[in-house]
Amino acid sequence: MQKWRYYSPLRILKVFRVLLTLYLLIKKRTRFLYMHPLTPDALTETISDLGASFIKLAQVLATRNDFFPPNYLEKLKTLHDELPPMDEKRMKQVFNRAFRDDPFTRFEKRPIASASIGQVHQAWLDDGTRVAVKLRRWGIARRVRADIRILNSFNRLFRPLFSHYTKHSIEAVISEFSVMILKEVSLSQERANLQKFSEVYADMDIRFPKAFDALSSDDALVMRFEEGFRFDDKAAIEAAGIEIRHVIEKLVHFYTEQMLVRGFFHADPHPGNLLVSPEGELILLDFGMVKRIPNDTRVAIIELIKAANERDYERYVSASKRLGTVAYDAPTAELAEFTERMFDIFNNDALDSASMQQLAFEVLEQTRNLPFKLPQEAIYILRVSAIIEGLGTTYIENFNGVKDILPILQRNIPRALGAKETLLETVIDELKRMPLDLQAFRETIYRISDGDLPVELSRLQMESLQSHLQEALKPFVTGALLIFGSLFLLLLDPALKSYAIVLFGAGSLRLIFR
Repeated sequence: MQKWRYYSPLRILKVFRVLLTLYLLIKKRTRFLYMHPLTPDALTETISDLGASFIKLAQVLATRNDFFPPNYLEKLKTLHDELPPMDEKRMKQVFNRAFRDDPFTRFEKRPIASASIGQVHQAWLDDGTRVAVKLRRWGIARRVRADIRILNSFNRLFRPLFSHYTKHSIEAVISEFSVMILKEVSLSQERANLQKFSEVYADMDIRFPKAFDALSSDDALVMRFEEGFRFDDKAAIEAAGIEIRHVIEKLVHFYTEQMLVRGFFHADPHPGNLLVSPEGELILLDFGMVKRIPNDTRVAIIELIKAANERDYERYVSASKRLGTVAYDAPTAELAEFTERMFDIFNNDALDSASMQQLAFEVLEQTRNLPFKLPQEAIYILRVSAIIEGLGTTYIENFNGVKDILPILQRNIPRALGAKETLLETVIDELKRMPLDLQAFRETIYRISDGDLPVELSRLQMESLQSHLQEALKPFVTGALLIFGSLFLLLLDPALKSYAIVLFGAGSLRLIFR
């Protein structure tokens, strides 16, 4: 019975109203049949009522300036992943399931933080070690799986109403979100992410909590307690005499290394997950959302940033196509003009942040019909970039993360593209690969001489061809169905001859005027 309450008619109706509102906003329509979109306040309130999954989905969607008007975006950005803690009965049930024997000499029942997936308590081990204990919310895994089923069902319902590019953008958001949140509700997965992060970035002068494997499970994660100021607690950080510019530089350098050099990054760096120790050390918490970036995506992003710095708009558009944020067959000249206008706005030091945003929205409004997309890999990259930009502007007016990234990137481009640390290591590595390269070259020459050289299309080219093919076949399929329908009516009942003629005529016209 507990399971089916996640599918209650009222809850499903709320999900429908939220998704219908998103559909109407994206399509710029004021109503669908007799239904109007929820107001910004009603939308955020409904999303909050629906809980964890929808709050997190809204946080991802809030990065899509091209989907929503400014008043809705501002409201979506106010949604926080904070919920009241579990009642004491539920908390004890989770605690007893996670720990057969109580391993703590002292456990604080009142949590110090409570979010949609779990809540964090302070505790002390037998040896006096102070730890943070994250308990997973009762029933959250079942609830998330139910939410994903409902989301996918409604997505199939709305899918035919979207254009090819918008449809794929929305599906990418829902698909990536579904994968990530299922991982996030597993505290065993979070522990594995934390351990991997601690190994990969051990040389980065960033502090990570230490997990206690023997005490942790899918329902509980026990870690060393880390103390510090929230990254957005400006008053406390300034009162402690911490040089915040140095910390921001370290944060930008760290995320450049994660996303562009090593391709393994923490995808949820909101202020509650970033602490600054009294000594000015950066502390990273909460490893539920961790992503890997494929090598070709990293290379495309690097080219994108370089083109942005050099104001090479056509190369910027070309890199965007390789990244997948712009359709492969999009008009390069038109997109280059749009890019130039956006760059002029964001490089104008005379504008404040609000004016920049207003002008950018006006430009985006004129380009809604351009074939922009959002590939799965780009969703969390955009979200992280927006969060880092927001953290920077807390302390530095008109903070521009790209300008800070460029010098770091210039120093690390060889490593980001796979080169070794030193010239000697690079030469040795190339010599080792030379026999394989020569063999591949010889095989290519043989295939060319035999006329047997295969040509491979990229995923983006295949998507473009598939889209054009679907558009070309649509009138043939519709026309054929109407003609077959007319024949079926005649076979069913000759008295329906007039209806059959109408269907046959409509099908013939669809084939002729395609």
